[in-house]
Amino acid sequence: MALDHAQLETKLAAARTRLILEKPFLGALVMHLPLKAADAKWCETTATDARNFYFNPHYIARLTLEQTQFVLAHEAMHCALSHFARRGHRQKHRWDVACDYAVNMILDEERMQGPENALMSAAYRGLTAEEIYPLLHQDPPEQTQDTHLFDQDEPDSGHDQDQRESQSDPGGRKQRSDGAGQGGEGEPERGAGGEGGGTGDAGNADSAGRADAERAAQPSPPVDVDKLDEQWKSRLAAAAQAARQAGKLSASLLRLVDDLLAPQLSWRALLARYMMNAARDDYSFERTSRREGDALMPRLHSQSVNVVVALDTSGSITADELREFLGEIDALKAQVRANVTLHACDDKLDARGPWYFAMWESMALPAEVSGGGGTDFRPIFAWIDQARINPDLLVYFTDAQGRFPERDPAYPVVWLVKGKAEVPFGIRVQLN
Repeated sequence: MALDHAQLETKLAAARTRLILEKPFLGALVMHLPLKAADAKWCETTATDARNFYFNPHYIARLTLEQTQFVLAHEAMHCALSHFARRGHRQKHRWDVACDYAVNMILDEERMQGPENALMSAAYRGLTAEEIYPLLHQDPPEQTQDTHLFDQDEPDSGHDQDQRESQSDPGGRKQRSDGAGQGGEGEPERGAGGEGGGTGDAGNADSAGRADAERAAQPSPPVDVDKLDEQWKSRLAAAAQAARQAGKLSASLLRLVDDLLAPQLSWRALLARYMMNAARDDYSFERTSRREGDALMPRLHSQSVNVVVALDTSGSITADELREFLGEIDALKAQVRANVTLHACDDKLDARGPWYFAMWESMALPAEVSGGGGTDFRPIFAWIDQARINPDLLVYFTDAQGRFPERDPAYPVVWLVKGKAEVPFGIRVQLN
């Protein structure tokens, strides 16, 4: 269905208005992205550079009003979640796919209707892009529903574009080539868009030429990423506050916003904090030598700490992740003067364990570790009770999906959790 310039403007304005009325949190975020028509040669569907919302007019013309709301909210959520600032060393296409899954599952939770090419999977519901990334194939066959202009690698961008052109498109994006990807009849109509949109003027050749040139040029990724990140965090907080006051912020979005705005430390920093607390120097009132008199004088007392480390080997944790985790424990062990007892457990303890490491010994993953069964946390706690030891700290590396003991132990427990599962006791540290 072809829409003229005025109809496209009306459709986009109506979609934004409905978002503001029905989902004010998402609507407020969308209003921070001016709408700009784009050339189909670089924008097959929609795109964002964290500054504008770019769209292919022919693509928007084919969407329902509900799907138009979805794609507007999709780009705004990429920005609000700071996906443009979080990729780090990760491979771009794989990261882009992870970001799309993360955003789309949030919008699906809000009961929004996505276009046919929107990436959806219940397996990724509630997960961040960082948590989805390692679950994807190293070179994912999926294609994103949009173009991420906010973060481009020079070496990879050509490869990613070649992939899009050579692979089949699950959402039917390539079927648009008769109207959106070629010249002549397929040239997108000039301008549409509301705030910041390029409207052009059919009666003015110079104005039309400038609009066409602006549309044909693919925007460069932003250089002021840190500044953009701060701006979007402020926008996120303001949008959440307004929606909360209106009583239209869902519980899932409220949790998401709280997680994003809460001060966060990396799991390594949190693990270091809890191990340091377990090993902190304290004052002792033990009786001094007779040569020092009979008085009980406080003096600084320090001793080594005993830490039990448990590895979940049920199959959801990879060997590389286990090695990385043990590397962190090893680095902290000498600092806090910790003697470590290492156990591996799926639904039962590894018969070859436990392995003992003195504070001066280097830790490494044992050559053979059994696993692959179900997950049961009770054997670790039962072993500690039977061995009649009282560790200063138990650190459990797991996805937290298994059977827990019915009673809390008397010693502190830190759970390093991969995924979103909760724990019934102890301190939960999220692994990203």
